[in-house]
Amino acid sequence: MSDAGDARDADQDAGRQEGRDGIRGTARGRAPVPLSVLDLVTVGAGSTAHASLRTSVEIARLAESRGYHRHWVAEHHSMPGVASSSPAVILAHLAAHTSRIRLGSGGIMLPNHAPLAVAEQFGTLEALAPGRIDLGLGRAPGTDGRTAAALRGPGRLDEAAEEFPRQLAELTRFLDDDFPDGHPYARVHAVPGPVQGPVGRPPLWLLGSSGFSARLAGELGLPFAYAHHFSAAGTLPALDLYRQSFRPSAVLDAPYAVIGVSALAADTEAEARAQVLTGALSMLRLRSGRPGLVPTPQEAAAYPFSPLEREFVDGWLANIVHGTADEVRAGLDDLAGRTGADELMLTANAHSGAARLHSYGLVADAYGMPAAGSDRT
Repeated sequence: MSDAGDARDADQDAGRQEGRDGIRGTARGRAPVPLSVLDLVTVGAGSTAHASLRTSVEIARLAESRGYHRHWVAEHHSMPGVASSSPAVILAHLAAHTSRIRLGSGGIMLPNHAPLAVAEQFGTLEALAPGRIDLGLGRAPGTDGRTAAALRGPGRLDEAAEEFPRQLAELTRFLDDDFPDGHPYARVHAVPGPVQGPVGRPPLWLLGSSGFSARLAGELGLPFAYAHHFSAAGTLPALDLYRQSFRPSAVLDAPYAVIGVSALAADTEAEARAQVLTGALSMLRLRSGRPGLVPTPQEAAAYPFSPLEREFVDGWLANIVHGTADEVRAGLDDLAGRTGADELMLTANAHSGAARLHSYGLVADAYGMPAAGSDRT
């Protein structure tokens, strides 16, 4: 048998293994671990949400054809430069334009929603794309306090965060349709769902940027995704806590940890630096209470950073893996080795949708992942 035939058979076996629990991925090409996509649907100055959502479809198609394991969409609100306020809607659109890649939320901010509504939305997604949907959950608002109050109702911000374990348990019961007799919701059913007959259901993931969700995910035996891309200092402690707290469950017999990584590859180091600087300036403005569209590379290059602003930006850029494809590959290899992460989920934040799309292609090339159009199922 040819080497190409061996590789094809290996990919088929890997695909069958992935399908057993819907969680574990398989590294493609020379990647040290499975690679995935975290999509913020960023909107650059001079562009539109329509164009950014169109780019998301292109990224999902490229990711599917090149062997990325999953494509997640994050929930954010009241941020002009981020058009991902409705992950379930976007995921339905992506499902209609792909056929194999796993799709999911990275994540749904559960305290912003009624658990029944989330169960209905993701039951619908599972019916649209059976066996391809992930339900990642976080307890942060995904926005500022004022917007969170508008989403949840006045006075509920702190209460909602503390209620997360109860809401998680309620959501799980809606997904499984197994409230006990006598429970107020015993005759309430999430539809689509098990009340209609045997159906699959999305695996639950806990997301976090602190130890709370890491410990909870471990205690419940769930997969865990850590936001290394904006909280790098806490990555190793959170992963250690998750692994130490882990108890085998019906879902997983061993820990499975993903980390979100800001990574952008370009044809030259200078171009990569110019693109990631746009995201750094956008974050600086957001943290300063001045959110807006992601600025152009020209605007970011000309911005008169104060010493304090420069310190923030330099610190932000230090946690972004960027440069040529070979430089990004080396950075990702190092990160996978240092953290022991089971999967890396790459978010390519830049002003240009074309730059984001090109970056995912360059990373796939650097690792020798499947060529576009190849049969990897």
